[in-house]
Amino acid sequence: MRRLLFAVALLLIGLPLTAADPVKTTILMPKAIADGWLLLFDGESTYGWTIDGDSMVVDGVLKLGGGKPTLARLNTGFGGFDLRCEYRVEGKQDAIRWIKNGEGGSGVELQPTTEKGWYTLTTKAEYNSAMNQLQVTRETTSPTGKDLGKSALPIICKTNHNHLEFEVPAGTTLSLRHVRLQPLELKPLFNGKDLTGWKEHAGKKSKFAVVEGAINVKDGPGDLQSEGQWADFVLQLECISNGKHLNSGIFFRCRPGEYQQGYEAQVRNQFTPDAMQEYIVEEYDPKTNELKDKKKVKSTAVDYGTGAIYRRLPARKEMSKDGEWFTMTVVAHGRHLATWVNGIQVADWTDHRPLKDNARNGAMLDKGNISFQGHDPTTDLSFRNIRIAELPAVKK
Repeated sequence: MRRLLFAVALLLIGLPLTAADPVKTTILMPKAIADGWLLLFDGESTYGWTIDGDSMVVDGVLKLGGGKPTLARLNTGFGGFDLRCEYRVEGKQDAIRWIKNGEGGSGVELQPTTEKGWYTLTTKAEYNSAMNQLQVTRETTSPTGKDLGKSALPIICKTNHNHLEFEVPAGTTLSLRHVRLQPLELKPLFNGKDLTGWKEHAGKKSKFAVVEGAINVKDGPGDLQSEGQWADFVLQLECISNGKHLNSGIFFRCRPGEYQQGYEAQVRNQFTPDAMQEYIVEEYDPKTNELKDKKKVKSTAVDYGTGAIYRRLPARKEMSKDGEWFTMTVVAHGRHLATWVNGIQVADWTDHRPLKDNARNGAMLDKGNISFQGHDPTTDLSFRNIRIAELPAVKK
């Protein structure tokens, strides 16, 4: 299946760029987190990427290529987005494609870095479903502040996958830092006043109410389900746990009217200093969808941890605290699921199980509801600023 691929990089807004080189850690400022920005590169690892070729992470910089040709592809697909980064090119400085229209299609090239230092690249991509077209605008600035020009590129969307990709030729090195993306075109799911658009599952113990502009859930078990349904989407919200190590979750692709039958992005802010917890992670063949292996993994996350795909993959690190508002982003695109907590990616998982009509039993790719979980009698959590963008559907 052919795919529409994008290759880009981004500059962190609100992050001080006057700090001395090298930048060993990459962070998002509180306002950027609240505005929904996501780090695509955490400054420490290549988590969330598939890289074919040469790569290394040094002092907060992702270096691609240098010897043989290198292809770096973000595993998560997005629709409309604002994307920014700092980059520089060394070596032969051959063309580096950063937007590519389908497999083997024509690409758009990064500006050569003729000056020493970091270039900044700002890109906005907006999808027009009526015209099946992606409008891409870009702007590049040199280290001395020289504007290297703007351009607008209409791309005909022949396929339904929007991915970021860097294609680095042999003998060329592309260095990236401060790579960040903000999903666009998100629409509110909650009006901040009442539970219009939501329906409580009858006969359960949880109590759902709007308190100070947020949906609060107390007691449990229980379930509050959206009236709308989505299959492929970007969901962003803010959450707070009003107690110690409380348990809740954000369910998606739920079976309408049924109790918590869907995928779950876990909410539980409890991690241990060392990897003391052990989980079984299943591996399925991506072509045959047959179970290949069950692996034991050690984790610091208790009960999978906030941002985990519950029962499937524990969260890889702690990014949220009880008693503090934090953001969570859930992206579902076909079989691939990913989560970010406070702008840092904590889960990256592809569901290669056989297709089923219930995510508890297999890969569920159809539309379903979003829901908030009341877990037990200790539950006391709140959710606000809930918004969603529908992604172009993935063909089964």
